Amino acid sequence: MVPAAREGYCDPAMRVLVIGSGGREHALAWKLAQSPEIGEIFCAPGNPGIASHATCLPIGASDTVELADFAEKMKVDLTVVGPELPLTLGLADELAKRQLPVFGPNKLAAELEGSKVFSKSFMKKYGIPTADAEVCVTRAEAKTALRKIGVPCVFKVDGLASGKGVVVVQSAEEAERALKLFFDERVFGSAGDRVLVEQFIAGEEVSFMVLCDGERAIPLATAKDYKRVFDGDRGPNTGGMGSHSPSVLLDAPTSRDVLTDIVHPTLQGMSEEGRPFRGVMFVGLMLEGGMNPYVLEYNVRFGDPETQSVLIRMEDDLLPYLVGSARGSFEPDARPVWKKEAGACLVLTAEGYPGRFEKGRPITGVEAAEADDGVFVFHSGTAHNGDGKLVTSGGRVMGVCARAKGLSEAIRKAKGAAAKISFEGKHHRTDIGARAMELLLERTGSGLS
Repeated sequence: MVPAAREGYCDPAMRVLVIGSGGREHALAWKLAQSPEIGEIFCAPGNPGIASHATCLPIGASDTVELADFAEKMKVDLTVVGPELPLTLGLADELAKRQLPVFGPNKLAAELEGSKVFSKSFMKKYGIPTADAEVCVTRAEAKTALRKIGVPCVFKVDGLASGKGVVVVQSAEEAERALKLFFDERVFGSAGDRVLVEQFIAGEEVSFMVLCDGERAIPLATAKDYKRVFDGDRGPNTGGMGSHSPSVLLDAPTSRDVLTDIVHPTLQGMSEEGRPFRGVMFVGLMLEGGMNPYVLEYNVRFGDPETQSVLIRMEDDLLPYLVGSARGSFEPDARPVWKKEAGACLVLTAEGYPGRFEKGRPITGVEAAEADDGVFVFHSGTAHNGDGKLVTSGGRVMGVCARAKGLSEAIRKAKGAAAKISFEGKHHRTDIGARAMELLLERTGSGLS
């Protein structure tokens, strides 16, 4: 493994700055540290897990000018932006202005995630399959939209809400609660100045990520994310409770359809709009009837926790793909190689998440969990207390990931490793991968994938 940055290091190998502090950024730093082209990795602000691979900096992910100043001063060869907020604030623009290479879209292109209203109108304009929706700014408008669309339906805030600004409404009573939440209590603040009331599409939800250089798209391995906090897809939405790769639900013909009917028209449309897209495009899909893909949302960055289960399966070097995207030109034959194994991720959360939760609870057992072959623990909401001990500092505390020959074995290993980690109030879903396993058993009679 490439060591963390050290004083006096002068090798001509690349310097990379990773922006963010979650499990996604830990997985990115872990994977990038394996590249023979890497000399130094910095991460702002990072976390205790990331510190094993990079020099962590006391700079916030949204401190645009300070981040660009650091990258310029240290002659950083590539900045990799993890979260969506810095992108919507224009970090890529600030870096590009200083002629510093960056992996991630500029502010205009990042509006594909930054505004649900923009992305919905964009999809309608370019014929990309998505659910019908009404844009509402008042309770009265939302009630009118409800009468038109009916229940079930979906309420979505226009702006960024850390993956929590979506509520599925199944009844008149739930509709009234949603109206109160979005318009009376305004729990999402300015992100909810505009609200989409959207047609509900039943089916299987999957994640499809592609690397883009403005014109071309290179698919990553498919994955499935689990958003609800409790087993059986119950409870409120979270930033993600677990994932597995491959998704199992998305077969090869449908993946080709997604590229042809969704990804390529999106790239072309964004160019026509003067918003050429470079970076990773995350397409959240609903497979109606298990096969007809509709776009639920776009993200303009790696999904989390999908990135964790995907990157542990990546055979070759990630760095050249990120560099090609930043330069606006992939190598002609660029195509990632994937291990013939499955990856699974269980997210351990703090008690009370996604609502209020306590911080500072001691964490034990991480080293024991990582001692298992094929197990990887990616930190998200962790910190060191005054005594240097590892404690919880966020709602999603860490992702416990495992890689194995089949999905059933990967899930079993991840659960076994998660059981070795302890902190007061620890919670995780126990049914990650259950639906995929049902499909695998139907198709093959085994949990191999």
